[in-house]
Amino acid sequence: MKEQDFIEALRKGINDAYGQLLDEYQQKVFGTCISFVPNQEDAEDIAQEVFIEVFNSISKFKGDSKLSTWIYRIATNKCLEFIRKKNTKKRFGFMQSLWGNDLSIDRSSYFTEFNHPGIQLENKEKSEILFAAINKLPEDQRIVYTLNKIDDLSYKEVSEITNKSVSSIESLLFRAKKNLRALLQDYYKKEEN
Repeated sequence: MKEQDFIEALRKGINDAYGQLLDEYQQKVFGTCISFVPNQEDAEDIAQEVFIEVFNSISKFKGDSKLSTWIYRIATNKCLEFIRKKNTKKRFGFMQSLWGNDLSIDRSSYFTEFNHPGIQLENKEKSEILFAAINKLPEDQRIVYTLNKIDDLSYKEVSEITNKSVSSIESLLFRAKKNLRALLQDYYKKEEN
């Protein structure tokens, strides 16, 4: 089904179209939510809010962007709204670990069968430290870093979601990485003392 036909089916309230929407976007939306709010229950609640918003607003969707871009934009805004409301300071991560100086996430840990409690605790601690540092970034940098490095979206996709140019995305990512290095370096220096 072409995207325009799919959107029309959603606007008409056809159950199969809503089922297809959930099948196609449920994991992607949840992945975005858990990237911003790494607590499973909160991320699930936000993801549900995203789909309620999509269902309630599909008639207002103008088609200026792809449907997926519009949905990512709603998910990002819902997450930021949640963070602002709760002013959450501590975040609990899903299984991730720091990977080198690049500070991107090692996704291979998702598929490991090795669940030693010590390894899990170490990964949780690293995730908490990383998310605490990410949450100290200015909002624009935090959004761009999360969408690109954690959700693994391309610069072009991040550009479409945030309504910023690709060069702005590159600049924000550069500053976010620089700021994260400084924040994490400060954290580890305090831990040594």
